[in-house]
Amino acid sequence: MIQSLTSLSSWPFIRSALLLLCSNVFMTLAWYGHLRIKSLGMLGAIAMSWLLALPEYALQVPANRLGFQTLSAYQLKILQECITLIVFVVFAWLALGETPKPKYLVSFALVLAAVFVAFRE
Repeated sequence: MIQSLTSLSSWPFIRSALLLLCSNVFMTLAWYGHLRIKSLGMLGAIAMSWLLALPEYALQVPANRLGFQTLSAYQLKILQECITLIVFVVFAWLALGETPKPKYLVSFALVLAAVFVAFRE
């Protein structure tokens, strides 16, 4: 099964999207995770964020290099922004207890529309 997936022309895209997903989990934790730890001082929050940003870069750089085999830089950026929003919505909902309001869902739908336009032939 894995061997047959590697022969698909879309495999760099799939690997890139999965790496971007993992990368964005780390980045969302780096940017917003410290908001849950109110007792953490500013320097501690900065240190925690930098420690989480390192694995984010270790995933993001190969994601973009792999994705650039089959996608344009514009497509990569739009895909990354969409994944970022998905990860953030889940994080804000589960970790911060913020339910997405209808206006945010509409905004998200517009970003998804941008992805559709960007990937359309």
